[in-house]
Amino acid sequence: MADRAAPFDLTGQVALITGAGGGLGQCFAHTLAGAGASVVLCGRDANRPELVALADAIESEHGSRINGNGALCTRIAVDVVSQSSVMAAYETLDEAGLTATILVNNAGVARSGEAHTLSEADWNAVVDTNLRGAWAMSQPFAKRLIDKQQAGSVINIASILGLQPSKGTAPYAVSKAGLIQMTRALALDWARYNIRVNALSPGYVETDINRDYLNSEAAQDQIKRIPTRRIGEADDLSGPLLLLASDAGRHMTGANIVVDGGHSCLSL
Repeated sequence: MADRAAPFDLTGQVALITGAGGGLGQCFAHTLAGAGASVVLCGRDANRPELVALADAIESEHGSRINGNGALCTRIAVDVVSQSSVMAAYETLDEAGLTATILVNNAGVARSGEAHTLSEADWNAVVDTNLRGAWAMSQPFAKRLIDKQQAGSVINIASILGLQPSKGTAPYAVSKAGLIQMTRALALDWARYNIRVNALSPGYVETDINRDYLNSEAAQDQIKRIPTRRIGEADDLSGPLLLLASDAGRHMTGANIVVDGGHSCLSL
């Protein structure tokens, strides 16, 4: 991928980021663009104000560096739970002559509550988005690279709850555990094609999904038990993300990097 003299350089790469309008997605987009990648921002509504503002900010801050060929920041509408939407997004990229070489499966949702209180709709919404959606994005990504004999990197955004669940997180924890195992399975299948598949498992990082919980009394008690005595910030994931996206991690596949301030060393 990148020159060994600059292992973190992503010049010439095209990074596809789902859930790009959220806090983590925005941070990921800036990180990859700052390393030289062209970025494709994916959300259910390509004209969502957050995505428009993000695209403008990236072109303003990183435009002259992206692809070494002027600004390139594309917004695409894609609903990861809809196969037709996913395929339409890839076809749009095909028509534009773009082949994604980095995929960040970041789109995710959560439903909280004890397992017996959750509806089937709650369960399906979480598992379909967090697990099946990542698969739906990954398969056509890999097929295109295999056809073109190009290398690539898939980065699945999992969670420490996929390793050790806490009370009231059943569908989320199950979906993230499945995502970690899917990471390992796809890594085995695609290693021969030089497509690496890895996961990032953050601890608590404040996002739209968990903001209410993190402001609760129960969460404050839990945060005090984290060895670093704080929740994570989105930028804490930037270094690990760049490692997995770039040639610096060229011998890493099937890995799951935990970024949680030591939280998972304890009982959740």
